[in-house]
Amino acid sequence: WILLFLVPAVTMRSWSDEFRTGTFEILKTRPVTPGNLVFGKFLGAFSIVLIALLPTIAYAFSVQALSMDRGIDTGATTGSYIGLVLLAASFTAIGTWCSSLTSNSVVAFLVSAFVCFVMYTGFTAISKLPAFQGNADYFLEMIGIDFHYSRISKGVVDSRDIIYFGSVIAFFLLITNRKIAVR
Repeated sequence: WILLFLVPAVTMRSWSDEFRTGTFEILKTRPVTPGNLVFGKFLGAFSIVLIALLPTIAYAFSVQALSMDRGIDTGATTGSYIGLVLLAASFTAIGTWCSSLTSNSVVAFLVSAFVCFVMYTGFTAISKLPAFQGNADYFLEMIGIDFHYSRISKGVVDSRDIIYFGSVIAFFLLITNRKIAVR
């Protein structure tokens, strides 16, 4: 849940400040493709989010070292970290796209937090409505991030879930690239 606010806060100024201060015009004159710019902004924001997640690894090692019996379930813990990295990458891609929509950083933060929240919990909530009970509820739930993240966080790393996260990241980076290329 912290990522729902941390990642939009990190990504909110990635493009919006470029538009507001006028430095985007300088970026356009450089011999760099819009795709390279988008990927560079994504990697910069994603590396900050990964650095924010690094201290939690010390907690996992501490719990493992201090346990009396067998310790923590390393499979589930490893799966949780893989899912957390994929979730952070997805939220970062969404955040960079939302930042490319406006020149106001606060608006970019709010839109990014809302889109991340809807992508994470919205489709699961819609699938619980009585109108979709039956066959459609499962397919609606599969569209949301929570469905795939919860499976990976249990230690079950499935290629379908990894392909889903890769597709979400690629989709949002692609539409960010289109938005930047049009500008």
